[in-house]
Amino acid sequence: MTQAPAADAPVDATATAEGSVSLRDVTKTFGEFTAVRDLQLDVAAGEFLSMLGPSGSGKTTVLRMIAGFEEVSSGTIRLSGKDVTRVAPHARPVNTVFQDYALFPHMTIAENVGYGLKVKGASREVRRDRVAELLRQVRLEHVADRLPHQLSGGQRQRIALARALILRPQVLLLDEPLGALDKQLREQMQIELKQIQREVGITFIFVTHDQEEALTLSDRVAVFNNGAIEQIGSAREVYEYPQTEFVARFLGLSNLIDAKLAAELTGVAETISIRPERVRLIGLDAPLADGDVALAGEVRELVYTGPSTRFLVRTDAGVDMIAERPNSHHPAAGADLARGDRVRVSWTDDHAARLP
Repeated sequence: MTQAPAADAPVDATATAEGSVSLRDVTKTFGEFTAVRDLQLDVAAGEFLSMLGPSGSGKTTVLRMIAGFEEVSSGTIRLSGKDVTRVAPHARPVNTVFQDYALFPHMTIAENVGYGLKVKGASREVRRDRVAELLRQVRLEHVADRLPHQLSGGQRQRIALARALILRPQVLLLDEPLGALDKQLREQMQIELKQIQREVGITFIFVTHDQEEALTLSDRVAVFNNGAIEQIGSAREVYEYPQTEFVARFLGLSNLIDAKLAAELTGVAETISIRPERVRLIGLDAPLADGDVALAGEVRELVYTGPSTRFLVRTDAGVDMIAERPNSHHPAAGADLARGDRVRVSWTDDHAARLP
């Protein structure tokens, strides 16, 4: 049965690398409500970290405290090794991109991108060169003279990103910036955002409630729940090796087998999580390979999703199991089964993750 790999050595909280972020014992309360409690978080310079969680889990509050828009009730925030806990937002080496791009409608794209430099008093020549550089990085140099309403949603998102990057912040904070885009454009922008982050090389801290988005974009994912981090690790680690039932359920679909039933099946009395793509459907008399586990049951539902077909099986043990078959070999991958059919759901013990 799979076990999570050994955790990487923790990032030094006193690191002074430009773009590093360190939160120690950070708590935020609103009256009697605690939104964030005793948070410990280190983000390495140049890392793309996603803070993932449901609404109310504390991830946006953490982002706003790093930006300085919310005061810390207790604890310390360091950016590039410097204590900024009580530093005003405009004096921190960060910038923020929100879901509402807030571009100035009466300004051209070039003027929007260069606005921060203009406020800082940069010369016209410096503004021109930096604007051209940023527009090349986001691949929109051909729209410099247009107005925001003449751009698509994805183009406006990239312009908001260029405007945030032009002052060369050490850390860029992104608060669900893709949330207003349709699914196809959102997926396209995920790839472009990751490419841009690699090109500019600065630290990105990204807030989202979209699991697929977090897994696609991130070097690491911090899964939030009730104002705390339930688990943090690479996309592969948090998906393949969930450490709590919440993480297993929140990050995609998961089949959970309680410790009592797991002991009967495997001899180990620990709750286990099996992803639907690891579950196979086999005949009642089909032989099992070494290390395979199986439960008999009845197909209750079939769901065609396009790339795959999902099968809901009510097992005789009283556990509902989801199996997922890719539709890669034949368009009618699930046509051999129907509701009411008797099958066994099977998985390899090594493909299941133990939950502490």
